Amino acid sequence: MIEKKVSQGIITKYFEKLNDCLELDVAIVGGGPSGIVAAYYIAKAGLKVALFDRKLSPGGGMWGGAMMFNEIVIQEEALEIVKEMNINHQPYEDGLYTMDSVESTAALLYQATHAGAKIFNCYSVEDVVYKNDQVGGVVVNWTPVLREGLHVDPLNIMAKCVIDGTGHDSEICRVVAKKNGAQLNTATGGVVGERSLDVVTGEKMVVEGTKEIYPGLYVCGMASSAVYGTPRMGPIFGGMLMSGKKVSELIINRLK
Repeated sequence: MIEKKVSQGIITKYFEKLNDCLELDVAIVGGGPSGIVAAYYIAKAGLKVALFDRKLSPGGGMWGGAMMFNEIVIQEEALEIVKEMNINHQPYEDGLYTMDSVESTAALLYQATHAGAKIFNCYSVEDVVYKNDQVGGVVVNWTPVLREGLHVDPLNIMAKCVIDGTGHDSEICRVVAKKNGAQLNTATGGVVGERSLDVVTGEKMVVEGTKEIYPGLYVCGMASSAVYGTPRMGPIFGGMLMSGKKVSELIINRLK
């Protein structure tokens, strides 16, 4: 019966995909623009990468633009990435460009998946695999399980590198420092905490702060601002895109 085939096709193909991703080159936690861009370039380089996002619709804060005005701004330095992703953009002033936030987010997701990245939505990463003072994977559960406080054990995904792209909360860096007494590569050894808005400094520092924060653990996007204590920058997204590309380059150089 066709009704059975519909269910069977979904179940069979989903578990083939999940089973294939139990051991990865790179696991990305958080589906904001920096994480999606990183997934695109890592997959394009031929590495096995999966992105885990807790929401039904990955994309982070880019969908909503600014205060639900669905336009975003990028600066000229990020234009190369925008063109590669085939996103429509219009020049504004002073080297700035505007883009439709819905088109931009959809384009990033499309390009990442077509490059070969696997995206798992409705997944929360509640912990990491931690051996020999190194991060070696992620511990995942269904987002509704954690939201409802259900006592359901998670599954483990092994990875050579993990990227914390969880935005303002920098959740994975916090877990590694708190649970294991690990000293992160920051001034305090922990998560310093994001500073108030400064567009110019924030955009510059989010890219500079994109790096390996602990053995096996990389940080990108707003998570790098939170970890290193640099300013937020609001609805300008060039730094996010450039941060995603930079973290991909660091990992590709390491693994290839």
